[in-house]
Amino acid sequence: MKGRVSAQHRTAFVTGAASGLGRAFTAMLLDEGVRVWGTSRDPARLAGLGGARAESPFTPVALDLADGAAAEAAFRRAAGDAGGSFDLVINNAGYGVFGDFAETPAEVWLAQIDALLLATLRLNRAAFGLMRARGRGCLVNISSLAAEFPLPFMAGYNVAKAGLSALSESLIFESRGTAVTVIDFRPGDYRTAFNDAMKTSSSPAASPAPARRAAAWRVLERNLRASPPAARAAADLRRALRRNRSGVVRSGSWFQACAAPFLARLAPAALVRAATARYFGCR
Repeated sequence: MKGRVSAQHRTAFVTGAASGLGRAFTAMLLDEGVRVWGTSRDPARLAGLGGARAESPFTPVALDLADGAAAEAAFRRAAGDAGGSFDLVINNAGYGVFGDFAETPAEVWLAQIDALLLATLRLNRAAFGLMRARGRGCLVNISSLAAEFPLPFMAGYNVAKAGLSALSESLIFESRGTAVTVIDFRPGDYRTAFNDAMKTSSSPAASPAPARRAAAWRVLERNLRASPPAARAAADLRRALRRNRSGVVRSGSWFQACAAPFLARLAPAALVRAATARYFGCR
């Protein structure tokens, strides 16, 4: 665990680097001496990363997961600029949609799954192939504790994150016996603007269960306000990178990242569902 991240990873590619966890990850890597290519749909939002040095260690990249083919092409161009492959790739970009599953247009859910899962799968395939050909590298997929504890009224997000965790597990298996590592990083709630940027698909009045929907949103907002800062997630990722091994890393408050997963392994599934429904006011 000793030493700097840059001792193992000199170059990194981080999606969604403009804000939230992505910006915290990027700042941590730059502080560790890693040269970072960071993405945003609007590269102007990446201003300030890397400081004002003439030869900045940060390179902004325009990338939009809404277009998977273009996102993959942008990644491959950046990898070429980095010498053919990155030592470290962090797939972090994503967004939330809050709404009733049946009341939300199908294209809203499909667009979210296309971006968060299918486009990210394309980036994984490109990065994993380059790393395996090179013989080393680290691939980090920022999933969510929602893969284990699905969030109410966020069906598309839950599906995408569970799928991303399953992809990571598949790649952990495929990378056995190589110097390529794969980390399934599962953050809980962090004090970011995630909820502020959340797309709400319909008004509470349009919900078949408006009281439950409103109660769930209040809990999500309360949790966000009481959650730890994004720097803690960056510190957890730093430790995981220094360990240099594949696996699942949970990050967040002690209850979300430690107690809840432990208790869920001991309790019957029906009891876990009942406790979750009570927690979110969705009884």
